[in-house]
Amino acid sequence: MTFDLIVKGGLLPDGRQADIAIISGQIAAVEPGITAEAARVIDATGKLVSLPFIDCHFHMDATLSYGTPRVNASGTLLEGISLWGELKRLQTREDIVARALTYCQQAMGKGVLAIRSHVDVTDPTFRTVEALLEVRDIIKGKMDLQLVAFPQDGWFRAPGGEAQVIRALDAGVDIIGGIPHFERTMADGAAAVQAACRMAAERGLMVDLHCDETDDPLSRHIETLAAETLAHGLQGRVAGSHLTSMHSMDNYYVSKLIPLIAEAQVAAIPNPLINITLQGRADTYPKRRGMTRVPELLAAGVTVAFGQDCVMDPWYPLGSGDMLDVAHMGLHVALMTAPDQMRRCFDLVTEAPARVMGLNFGLRKGARASLVVLDCATPLEALRLRPARLAVVSDGALVASTTPAKVSAHPF
Repeated sequence: MTFDLIVKGGLLPDGRQADIAIISGQIAAVEPGITAEAARVIDATGKLVSLPFIDCHFHMDATLSYGTPRVNASGTLLEGISLWGELKRLQTREDIVARALTYCQQAMGKGVLAIRSHVDVTDPTFRTVEALLEVRDIIKGKMDLQLVAFPQDGWFRAPGGEAQVIRALDAGVDIIGGIPHFERTMADGAAAVQAACRMAAERGLMVDLHCDETDDPLSRHIETLAAETLAHGLQGRVAGSHLTSMHSMDNYYVSKLIPLIAEAQVAAIPNPLINITLQGRADTYPKRRGMTRVPELLAAGVTVAFGQDCVMDPWYPLGSGDMLDVAHMGLHVALMTAPDQMRRCFDLVTEAPARVMGLNFGLRKGARASLVVLDCATPLEALRLRPARLAVVSDGALVASTTPAKVSAHPF
Protein backbone atom coordinates (compact mmCIF):
# COMPACT_ATOMS: atom_id res chain seq x y z
CA MET A 1 0.00 0.00 0.00
CA THR A 2 1.14 3.53 -0.76
CA PHE A 3 0.08 6.15 1.79
CA ASP A 4 -0.56 9.82 1.11
CA LEU A 5 1.69 10.90 3.95
CA ILE A 6 3.89 9.34 6.62
CA VAL A 7 5.18 11.29 9.62
CA LYS A 8 8.36 9.44 10.57
CA GLY A 9 9.99 9.00 13.95
CA GLY A 10 7.93 11.44 15.97
CA LEU A 11 7.55 11.42 19.74
CA LEU A 12 3.93 11.21 20.85
CA PRO A 13 2.76 13.20 23.90
CA ASP A 14 2.86 10.01 26.01
CA GLY A 15 6.56 9.56 25.17
CA ARG A 16 6.26 6.73 22.64
CA GLN A 17 8.10 7.01 19.34
CA ALA A 18 5.98 6.07 16.34
CA ASP A 19 5.40 6.66 12.65
CA ILE A 20 1.98 7.92 11.59
CA ALA A 21 0.61 6.78 8.24
CA ILE A 22 -2.18 8.76 6.60
CA ILE A 23 -4.49 8.01 3.69
CA SER A 24 -7.61 9.81 2.45
CA GLY A 25 -7.53 12.28 5.33
CA GLN A 26 -7.51 9.64 8.06
CA ILE A 27 -4.85 8.07 10.23
CA ALA A 28 -4.31 4.51 8.98
CA ALA A 29 -1.62 3.40 11.42
CA VAL A 30 0.36 4.64 14.43
CA GLU A 31 3.28 2.31 15.04
CA PRO A 32 7.07 2.23 14.93
CA GLY A 33 8.95 1.38 11.76
CA ILE A 34 6.35 1.74 9.03
CA THR A 35 8.15 0.76 5.80
CA ALA A 36 5.45 1.41 3.21
CA GLU A 37 5.85 4.02 0.49
CA ALA A 38 4.19 7.43 0.73
CA ALA A 39 3.64 10.35 -1.62
CA ARG A 40 5.09 12.63 1.06
CA VAL A 41 7.24 11.91 4.11
CA ILE A 42 7.73 14.33 7.00
CA ASP A 43 10.83 13.56 9.08
CA ALA A 44 9.80 14.20 12.71
CA THR A 45 12.63 12.23 14.29
CA GLY A 46 12.97 13.26 17.93
CA LYS A 47 10.25 15.90 17.63
CA LEU A 48 6.92 16.10 19.44
CA VAL A 49 3.92 15.14 17.31
CA SER A 50 0.74 16.42 18.86
CA LEU A 51 -2.93 16.83 18.17
CA PRO A 52 -3.61 20.21 16.58
CA PHE A 53 -4.21 23.10 18.92
CA ILE A 54 -7.85 24.01 19.33
CA ASP A 55 -9.32 27.31 20.48
CA CYS A 56 -12.84 26.70 21.77
CA HIS A 57 -13.58 30.31 22.74
CA PHE A 58 -12.84 33.24 20.42
CA HIS A 59 -14.40 36.40 18.95
CA MET A 60 -13.46 36.41 15.29
CA ASP A 61 -15.80 39.25 14.31
CA ALA A 62 -13.73 41.64 16.45
CA THR A 63 -10.22 40.27 15.99
CA LEU A 64 -7.34 42.49 14.75
CA SER A 65 -9.45 45.63 15.17
CA TYR A 66 -7.40 47.13 18.01
CA GLY A 67 -7.47 50.93 18.04
CA THR A 68 -10.59 51.25 15.88
CA PRO A 69 -12.29 53.60 16.56
CA ARG A 70 -10.28 54.06 19.78
CA VAL A 71 -8.40 52.19 22.48
CA ASN A 72 -10.02 50.74 25.61
CA ALA A 73 -8.60 53.26 28.09
CA SER A 74 -9.86 51.61 31.28
CA GLY A 75 -9.06 48.06 30.21
CA THR A 76 -12.40 46.88 31.55
CA LEU A 77 -14.90 44.41 30.16
CA LEU A 78 -17.69 46.99 30.15
CA GLU A 79 -15.69 49.58 28.21
CA GLY A 80 -14.74 46.85 25.76
CA ILE A 81 -18.42 46.03 25.21
CA SER A 82 -19.18 49.73 24.71
CA LEU A 83 -16.27 50.10 22.30
CA TRP A 84 -17.41 47.04 20.34
CA GLY A 85 -20.80 48.72 20.04
CA GLU A 86 -19.07 51.65 18.31
CA LEU A 87 -16.94 49.41 16.09
CA LYS A 88 -19.76 47.23 14.80
CA ARG A 89 -21.56 50.32 13.49
CA LEU A 90 -18.46 51.31 11.52
CA GLN A 91 -17.07 48.07 10.10
CA THR A 92 -18.18 46.54 6.83
CA ARG A 93 -18.72 42.91 6.01
CA GLU A 94 -15.55 43.05 3.91
CA ASP A 95 -13.59 44.39 6.91
CA ILE A 96 -14.71 41.48 9.08
CA VAL A 97 -13.94 38.86 6.44
CA ALA A 98 -10.48 40.27 5.72
CA ARG A 99 -9.47 40.48 9.39
CA ALA A 100 -10.87 37.04 10.16
CA LEU A 101 -9.03 35.39 7.28
CA THR A 102 -5.78 37.09 8.26
CA TYR A 103 -6.22 35.79 11.79
CA CYS A 104 -7.06 32.26 10.63
CA GLN A 105 -3.87 32.16 8.57
CA GLN A 106 -1.82 33.33 11.55
CA ALA A 107 -3.46 30.82 13.87
CA MET A 108 -2.99 27.97 11.40
CA GLY A 109 0.72 28.76 11.34
CA LYS A 110 0.66 28.22 15.12
CA GLY A 111 -0.94 24.81 14.67
CA VAL A 112 -4.53 25.86 15.43
CA LEU A 113 -6.90 23.82 13.25
CA ALA A 114 -10.23 24.39 14.98
CA ILE A 115 -11.84 27.50 16.45
CA ARG A 116 -15.19 28.08 18.13
CA SER A 117 -16.05 31.73 17.58
CA HIS A 118 -18.87 33.63 19.19
CA VAL A 119 -20.46 36.00 16.67
CA ASP A 120 -22.49 38.99 17.80
CA VAL A 121 -26.01 38.56 16.46
CA THR A 122 -27.34 41.80 17.97
CA ASP A 123 -25.90 43.84 15.11
CA PRO A 124 -29.17 44.72 13.33
CA THR A 125 -27.40 44.77 9.95
CA PHE A 126 -26.50 41.09 10.48
CA ARG A 127 -23.17 41.72 8.74
CA THR A 128 -21.22 40.00 11.53
CA VAL A 129 -23.09 36.74 10.99
CA GLU A 130 -22.96 36.94 7.20
CA ALA A 131 -19.23 37.67 7.28
CA LEU A 132 -18.31 34.74 9.51
CA LEU A 133 -20.53 32.33 7.59
CA GLU A 134 -18.53 33.38 4.52
CA VAL A 135 -15.26 32.84 6.38
CA ARG A 136 -16.39 29.39 7.50
CA ASP A 137 -17.03 28.44 3.87
CA ILE A 138 -13.67 29.81 2.70
CA ILE A 139 -11.55 27.95 5.27
CA LYS A 140 -13.54 24.70 5.16
CA GLY A 141 -11.24 21.77 4.53
CA LYS A 142 -8.29 23.42 6.24
CA MET A 143 -9.70 24.64 9.54
CA ASP A 144 -12.89 23.85 11.46
CA LEU A 145 -14.89 26.91 12.47
CA GLN A 146 -17.86 26.53 14.79
CA LEU A 147 -20.03 29.61 15.21
CA VAL A 148 -22.00 30.54 18.33
CA ALA A 149 -25.05 32.82 18.06
CA PHE A 150 -23.98 35.32 20.70
CA PRO A 151 -26.35 38.14 21.71
CA GLN A 152 -23.57 40.46 22.95
CA ASP A 153 -26.04 43.12 24.11
CA GLY A 154 -28.27 40.62 25.87
CA TRP A 155 -30.94 38.03 25.10
CA PHE A 156 -33.62 40.30 26.58
CA ARG A 157 -31.69 43.54 27.08
CA ALA A 158 -31.05 44.03 23.36
CA PRO A 159 -34.13 44.91 21.30
CA GLY A 160 -35.10 41.73 19.47
CA GLY A 161 -32.15 39.81 20.94
CA GLU A 162 -33.88 36.44 21.03
CA ALA A 163 -35.23 36.91 17.51
CA GLN A 164 -31.72 37.66 16.29
CA VAL A 165 -30.44 34.44 17.87
CA ILE A 166 -33.12 32.50 16.02
CA ARG A 167 -32.33 34.34 12.79
CA ALA A 168 -28.65 33.40 13.11
CA LEU A 169 -29.43 29.74 13.80
CA ASP A 170 -31.75 29.64 10.81
CA ALA A 171 -28.93 31.11 8.69
CA GLY A 172 -26.60 28.25 9.64
CA VAL A 173 -24.89 29.28 12.87
CA ASP A 174 -24.11 26.15 14.88
CA ILE A 175 -24.51 26.82 18.61
CA ILE A 176 -26.72 28.83 20.98
CA GLY A 177 -24.96 31.49 23.02
CA GLY A 178 -25.84 34.06 25.64
CA ILE A 179 -24.54 36.46 28.27
CA PRO A 180 -26.85 36.19 31.29
CA HIS A 181 -24.76 38.35 33.64
CA PHE A 182 -25.17 41.29 31.21
CA GLU A 183 -28.97 41.23 31.36
CA ARG A 184 -30.55 44.01 33.39
CA THR A 185 -31.45 41.82 36.37
CA MET A 186 -30.41 38.49 37.83
CA ALA A 187 -33.94 37.26 37.07
CA ASP A 188 -33.60 38.22 33.42
CA GLY A 189 -30.25 36.45 33.33
CA ALA A 190 -31.76 33.25 34.70
CA ALA A 191 -34.61 33.54 32.20
CA ALA A 192 -32.09 33.91 29.36
CA VAL A 193 -30.33 30.71 30.46
CA GLN A 194 -33.65 28.89 30.57
CA ALA A 195 -34.61 30.16 27.11
CA ALA A 196 -31.26 29.14 25.61
CA CYS A 197 -31.45 25.60 27.01
CA ARG A 198 -35.08 25.19 25.98
CA MET A 199 -34.21 26.27 22.44
CA ALA A 200 -31.23 23.89 22.34
CA ALA A 201 -33.45 20.98 23.37
CA GLU A 202 -36.02 21.87 20.71
CA ARG A 203 -33.43 22.23 17.94
CA GLY A 204 -30.99 19.50 19.00
CA LEU A 205 -28.11 22.00 19.33
CA MET A 206 -25.23 22.71 21.70
CA VAL A 207 -25.12 25.63 24.14
CA ASP A 208 -22.11 27.79 25.03
CA LEU A 209 -22.88 30.75 27.29
CA HIS A 210 -20.65 33.55 28.49
CA CYS A 211 -21.41 32.87 32.12
CA ASP A 212 -20.61 34.96 35.19
CA GLU A 213 -17.76 36.91 33.59
CA THR A 214 -17.62 39.23 36.56
CA ASP A 215 -15.93 39.73 39.93
CA ASP A 216 -19.35 39.55 41.64
CA PRO A 217 -19.49 36.34 43.72
CA LEU A 218 -23.31 36.53 43.68
CA SER A 219 -23.40 36.09 39.90
CA ARG A 220 -24.43 32.44 39.88
CA HIS A 221 -25.87 31.77 36.45
CA ILE A 222 -23.67 28.69 36.10
CA GLU A 223 -25.90 27.06 38.73
CA THR A 224 -28.96 27.75 36.59
CA LEU A 225 -27.13 26.54 33.47
CA ALA A 226 -26.22 23.23 35.10
CA ALA A 227 -29.77 22.74 36.45
CA GLU A 228 -31.35 23.55 33.08
CA THR A 229 -28.91 21.20 31.35
CA LEU A 230 -30.17 18.36 33.53
CA ALA A 231 -33.81 19.40 33.13
CA HIS A 232 -33.59 19.30 29.32
CA GLY A 233 -31.28 16.28 28.99
CA LEU A 234 -28.47 18.31 27.44
CA GLN A 235 -25.60 16.60 29.28
CA GLY A 236 -22.38 16.75 27.29
CA ARG A 237 -23.72 19.44 24.93
CA VAL A 238 -23.31 22.52 27.14
CA ALA A 239 -20.38 24.76 28.06
CA GLY A 240 -20.05 27.65 30.49
CA SER A 241 -17.38 30.06 29.31
CA HIS A 242 -15.33 32.26 31.65
CA LEU A 243 -16.99 31.45 35.04
CA THR A 244 -14.79 34.11 36.63
CA SER A 245 -17.19 34.85 39.50
CA MET A 246 -16.31 31.42 40.89
CA HIS A 247 -12.88 32.86 41.70
CA SER A 248 -14.56 35.06 44.33
CA MET A 249 -17.36 32.78 45.55
CA ASP A 250 -17.73 31.42 49.05
CA ASN A 251 -15.94 28.09 49.36
CA TYR A 252 -18.93 26.30 50.87
CA TYR A 253 -21.17 27.35 48.01
CA VAL A 254 -18.56 26.21 45.49
CA SER A 255 -18.36 22.85 47.27
CA LYS A 256 -21.99 22.33 46.23
CA LEU A 257 -21.73 24.02 42.83
CA ILE A 258 -18.87 22.04 41.32
CA PRO A 259 -20.54 18.63 41.88
CA LEU A 260 -23.66 20.02 40.17
CA ILE A 261 -21.58 21.12 37.17
CA ALA A 262 -19.96 17.68 37.04
CA GLU A 263 -23.31 15.89 37.29
CA ALA A 264 -24.69 17.98 34.42
CA GLN A 265 -21.54 17.30 32.35
CA VAL A 266 -21.24 21.02 31.63
CA ALA A 267 -17.79 21.90 30.26
CA ALA A 268 -15.88 24.88 31.64
CA ILE A 269 -13.97 27.18 29.29
CA PRO A 270 -11.64 29.61 31.10
CA ASN A 271 -9.72 32.15 29.04
CA PRO A 272 -6.57 32.77 31.09
CA LEU A 273 -5.04 35.72 29.23
CA ILE A 274 -8.28 37.69 29.13
CA ASN A 275 -9.70 36.66 32.51
CA ILE A 276 -6.65 37.92 34.39
CA THR A 277 -6.57 41.11 32.33
CA LEU A 278 -10.21 42.18 32.58
CA GLN A 279 -11.03 41.02 36.10
CA GLY A 280 -10.01 42.74 39.32
CA ARG A 281 -9.95 46.19 37.71
CA ALA A 282 -11.92 47.74 40.58
CA ASP A 283 -9.71 46.16 43.25
CA THR A 284 -6.93 47.95 45.12
CA TYR A 285 -4.69 45.34 46.77
CA PRO A 286 -4.75 42.41 46.90
CA LYS A 287 -6.00 42.28 43.31
CA ARG A 288 -8.06 39.30 42.22
CA ARG A 289 -6.90 37.61 39.03
CA GLY A 290 -10.35 36.28 38.22
CA MET A 291 -9.67 32.96 36.49
CA THR A 292 -12.05 30.23 37.58
CA ARG A 293 -11.11 27.28 39.79
CA VAL A 294 -9.42 25.07 37.23
CA PRO A 295 -7.74 22.45 39.50
CA GLU A 296 -10.92 21.93 41.50
CA LEU A 297 -13.07 21.55 38.38
CA LEU A 298 -10.61 19.03 36.93
CA ALA A 299 -10.51 17.08 40.19
CA ALA A 300 -14.30 16.77 40.05
CA GLY A 301 -14.16 15.31 36.54
CA VAL A 302 -15.41 18.41 34.73
CA THR A 303 -14.12 18.85 31.18
CA VAL A 304 -12.02 22.04 31.18
CA ALA A 305 -10.61 23.62 28.03
CA PHE A 306 -8.68 26.87 27.69
CA GLY A 307 -9.65 29.51 25.14
CA GLN A 308 -7.78 32.43 23.58
CA ASP A 309 -10.91 34.67 23.58
CA CYS A 310 -9.38 37.84 22.10
CA VAL A 311 -6.52 38.98 19.89
CA MET A 312 -6.00 42.72 19.32
CA ASP A 313 -9.61 43.80 19.77
CA PRO A 314 -11.66 46.11 22.04
CA TRP A 315 -10.93 43.93 25.06
CA TYR A 316 -7.28 42.92 24.65
CA PRO A 317 -4.34 44.70 22.95
CA LEU A 318 -2.08 41.67 22.53
CA GLY A 319 -2.31 38.02 21.46
CA SER A 320 -0.84 35.93 18.66
CA GLY A 321 -3.21 33.01 18.29
CA ASP A 322 -0.69 30.70 19.94
CA MET A 323 -2.58 28.35 22.26
CA LEU A 324 0.70 27.47 23.98
CA ASP A 325 0.78 31.06 25.26
CA VAL A 326 -2.71 30.49 26.65
CA ALA A 327 -1.75 27.23 28.36
CA HIS A 328 1.49 28.75 29.66
CA MET A 329 -0.41 31.59 31.34
CA GLY A 330 -3.13 29.24 32.52
CA LEU A 331 -0.79 26.95 34.41
CA HIS A 332 0.82 29.95 36.13
CA VAL A 333 -2.45 31.52 37.26
CA ALA A 334 -3.93 28.18 38.34
CA LEU A 335 -0.70 27.32 40.22
CA MET A 336 -0.52 24.07 38.24
CA THR A 337 3.27 23.71 38.20
CA ALA A 338 3.69 20.06 39.24
CA PRO A 339 4.81 17.97 36.24
CA ASP A 340 1.51 16.11 35.93
CA GLN A 341 -0.43 19.35 36.24
CA MET A 342 1.60 21.08 33.54
CA ARG A 343 1.10 18.07 31.31
CA ARG A 344 -2.64 18.38 31.94
CA CYS A 345 -2.55 22.02 30.82
CA PHE A 346 -1.18 20.88 27.46
CA ASP A 347 -4.28 18.71 27.13
CA LEU A 348 -6.47 21.74 27.84
CA VAL A 349 -5.51 23.24 24.47
CA THR A 350 -5.56 19.97 22.49
CA GLU A 351 -7.59 16.97 23.67
CA ALA A 352 -10.10 18.72 25.94
CA PRO A 353 -11.31 21.35 23.44
CA ALA A 354 -11.64 18.60 20.83
CA ARG A 355 -14.11 16.90 23.18
CA VAL A 356 -15.96 20.15 23.83
CA MET A 357 -16.34 20.77 20.10
CA GLY A 358 -17.15 17.15 19.26
CA LEU A 359 -14.19 16.73 16.87
CA ASN A 360 -12.75 13.35 15.93
CA PHE A 361 -9.13 14.35 16.52
CA GLY A 362 -6.66 11.88 17.99
CA LEU A 363 -3.34 10.23 17.30
CA ARG A 364 -5.03 6.88 16.68
CA LYS A 365 -6.16 4.75 13.77
CA GLY A 366 -9.41 6.03 12.26
CA ALA A 367 -9.12 9.57 13.58
CA ARG A 368 -8.90 12.60 11.35
CA ALA A 369 -5.33 13.08 10.15
CA SER A 370 -4.77 16.46 11.74
CA LEU A 371 -1.61 16.99 13.75
CA VAL A 372 1.29 19.30 14.52
CA VAL A 373 5.04 18.63 14.62
CA LEU A 374 6.78 20.87 17.16
CA ASP A 375 10.47 21.71 17.48
CA CYS A 376 10.77 20.10 20.92
CA ALA A 377 10.51 16.63 22.44
CA THR A 378 7.80 16.77 25.12
CA PRO A 379 4.62 18.64 26.05
CA LEU A 380 6.43 20.27 28.98
CA GLU A 381 9.14 21.58 26.65
CA ALA A 382 6.38 22.88 24.39
CA LEU A 383 4.83 24.80 27.29
CA ARG A 384 8.20 26.18 28.39
CA LEU A 385 9.60 27.14 25.01
CA ARG A 386 6.54 27.68 22.77
CA PRO A 387 8.67 26.31 19.91
CA ALA A 388 8.24 26.52 16.16
CA ARG A 389 5.51 24.45 14.54
CA LEU A 390 7.65 22.57 12.03
CA ALA A 391 4.67 21.08 10.20
CA VAL A 392 0.92 21.50 10.47
CA VAL A 393 -1.20 18.79 8.84
CA SER A 394 -4.95 19.24 8.37
CA ASP A 395 -6.96 16.19 7.30
CA GLY A 396 -3.86 14.71 5.68
CA ALA A 397 -2.69 17.88 3.88
CA LEU A 398 0.33 19.94 4.86
CA VAL A 399 -1.11 23.44 5.42
CA ALA A 400 1.77 25.23 7.20
CA SER A 401 5.43 24.75 7.99
CA THR A 402 8.14 26.70 9.79
CA THR A 403 11.90 26.70 9.55
CA PRO A 404 13.13 27.55 13.05
CA ALA A 405 15.54 30.43 13.46
CA LYS A 406 19.18 29.59 14.17
CA VAL A 407 20.69 31.39 17.14
CA SER A 408 24.47 31.73 17.43
CA ALA A 409 25.43 32.64 20.98
CA HIS A 410 28.75 34.41 21.34
CA PRO A 411 31.13 32.90 23.93
CA PHE A 412 31.64 34.63 27.26
